[in-house]
Amino acid sequence: MHWQDGREVDLLHYIFARPDIKQLRGNPKRVLAAIDEYHEQFNKLINIGAIKGAFIADILAERKPSVMIELGGYVGYSAILFGNIIKKNKGKQYISIEKNPEMAAVATQLVNLAGLCDVVRVVVGSSDEVLKELICETKEIAQVELIFMDHWQELYLPDLWLLEELNVLIPGSSLLIADNVIMPGAPKYLQWVQSTPSEKKQLVHESDVGSLAPNPKLVYQTVVSEFDTTFGRVCIVSNPVTTSRMC
Repeated sequence: MHWQDGREVDLLHYIFARPDIKQLRGNPKRVLAAIDEYHEQFNKLINIGAIKGAFIADILAERKPSVMIELGGYVGYSAILFGNIIKKNKGKQYISIEKNPEMAAVATQLVNLAGLCDVVRVVVGSSDEVLKELICETKEIAQVELIFMDHWQELYLPDLWLLEELNVLIPGSSLLIADNVIMPGAPKYLQWVQSTPSEKKQLVHESDVGSLAPNPKLVYQTVVSEFDTTFGRVCIVSNPVTTSRMC
């Protein structure tokens, strides 16, 4: 979701008009602090925020993924925060997929300002089309180590089904992190990751999966973490892929 009232572009003007702009260049922490100041003093932004950001940062520190994919880049806050961790851990790349070209342009400028353009890559396009391109066409992604879903909640499940179909979710290795699953809510996604293989078979039978081919055999562990934020109490759901069962 975007506010779509110009505040994201206004953020960019605010950042580059700051008297300390030279101190921000190449300094991810200071760029994030400047975005936080704009959020607190002028217009609210739909960023991951400090509390949820720290939670995911701990996961990154533990798992040290080489490549992380983000669905829904917005203004680049999470790309800067997590991309910096990927870089410090000597990872390869943070791929941020953003459908709105204006938001992607803002994110790209802020990522470049933070000095992370060698690690963070902002890609404009719909999540499903870009994922298919990365996996099937350019073959940059052979398996998903860690994917962060923070785009439109109604796309969480179709995008998960796509990843299942393309066989890039590896039991014991892949981790899914989905924001805002409880509020605003992604009930169908939550139902899928909490269901047994037999229950998923029934869900596929009852659902409109279109041309997708979900894999009911994949089993996920669901961990729900709650946080108090500016927008109320929200949840992050993390789903390690645990096993692939015959059913």
